[in-house]
Amino acid sequence: MATNRRVARVAALIKREVSQMLMSGIKDDRVGAGMVSVTDVDVSGDLQHAKIFVSIYGTDEAKAATMEGLQAATGYVRSELGQRVRLRRTPEVLFKEDQSFERGTRVLSLLNQLSAERASKPDSTPEELESKAESSAPESASAEADYSGAADLD
Repeated sequence: MATNRRVARVAALIKREVSQMLMSGIKDDRVGAGMVSVTDVDVSGDLQHAKIFVSIYGTDEAKAATMEGLQAATGYVRSELGQRVRLRRTPEVLFKEDQSFERGTRVLSLLNQLSAERASKPDSTPEELESKAESSAPESASAEADYSGAADLD
């Protein structure tokens, strides 16, 4: 088993090398259909498997074509990694689409929508808010208020 530091270093090295391959090494036209960037690499503890997370910008058709091109180039990527990275065994490569940016964008748009809805609603006056708070408060709270007031008189 490799140490956590070694696994992290190997992952960073694989990320850098695959990014360079995407820019100049992979000649498949499908990979160039969408703008592709390597966002993360997850390497197993025994350095035998590497999940490469890629972010693809473009239409859904371009994303699908790019993923097909990357799946087809898996053998090439693994052989190039074997030549560029000196490891006892070259890890098996698996490409996964990273959708975290799209999820983040969706969450931000929902938050913006909620804030716009709240801004469009008329705000309640402080008197209305106070009367709502008093009507929803239990009776024991008013008794506690009376008791605390009596303590101030002593």
